[in-house]
Amino acid sequence: MEFVTFTIIIDDIVYPDGHTAMCCLGGGGPQTAFGMKLWASDQERVGLAARVGSDFPSSCQEWLQNMKIDVNGLLHWPYPTLRAWQVLEEDGRRGQIWRMELGEEVWGMLRPTISELPPIYRKAKAYHACVHPSTLDKDFMQELRSTGAAVVSIEPYTHAEDILTRTELRTLVTGGHIFSPNEKEAVSLVGPGPPLDLIDRLVELGAEVVSLRRGPLGCVVHRADTGETWDVPAFHGVIRGLLQVSEDKQIEEAGIIGVIDPTGCGNSFCGGFLAGWVQSHDILTAALCGSVAASFMVEHEGIPQPQLSTLKAQANARFQLLRKHVKQLRLD
Repeated sequence: MEFVTFTIIIDDIVYPDGHTAMCCLGGGGPQTAFGMKLWASDQERVGLAARVGSDFPSSCQEWLQNMKIDVNGLLHWPYPTLRAWQVLEEDGRRGQIWRMELGEEVWGMLRPTISELPPIYRKAKAYHACVHPSTLDKDFMQELRSTGAAVVSIEPYTHAEDILTRTELRTLVTGGHIFSPNEKEAVSLVGPGPPLDLIDRLVELGAEVVSLRRGPLGCVVHRADTGETWDVPAFHGVIRGLLQVSEDKQIEEAGIIGVIDPTGCGNSFCGGFLAGWVQSHDILTAALCGSVAASFMVEHEGIPQPQLSTLKAQANARFQLLRKHVKQLRLD
């Protein structure tokens, strides 16, 4: 197994105008697996680990099967599959309302421990996990590192509500080889400042590779060993201007739809970034792979249709288009 990610929640999405998209694969794991699968070779396997109930929707099972995502890591147990309303607001805010009673079992459903998974999952080349920005997931991060995986990627799934000690911060940012917060999450950890200052503080705490996600502004990425730093704009921010002035065949090949729903874009970015990094060990390539993966997610309600060969061809065209607009920075 080359890539493994975690967590499934069934999302019922309510959009600002009141219309809904029901029974969507969510929770971050499917979106991350999508980003991984977009760039994985035909020989590289992507696995998804979570617990699901007997009510796990057949449409969700079919999507995973059609995307050729390994589901041997989906463990069944006697509780309903986690399900929640995702309520989106015009200003970008999102609220989550659980549709079930939650008990202590919720943590085990979101993310089984490595020891509970099939042997092939315990020997993956790379893992990506969303964690709480505190010490709650310290043991799990250590468990991932102890597998001997070549790369572990860590993504906070929310901002920190409490001030973390320096020791706690170091534990979080060094939990993996890649640390990928969004800008709000980074500010909650190391205080306000421009992107390069945030990255500098994270590196000072021990982060090896930082991918700072900035939503519609794209991302700034940095590797500590070489000091290499890149600013990669969001794909749709770049393409909006190009569509008005160009009829380039490459734009047509990119299969652009338009911005519909940002839910899951950060997760798909992280999956694409990890796949790109594992394959190339080049931080710009990884950032472009992540940005392109997010560009597909934002074009759909829920998750893109599993038309893998078409998506891969369009992804390559988008990669080449976006590459022309990156900017190298210096982290002094």
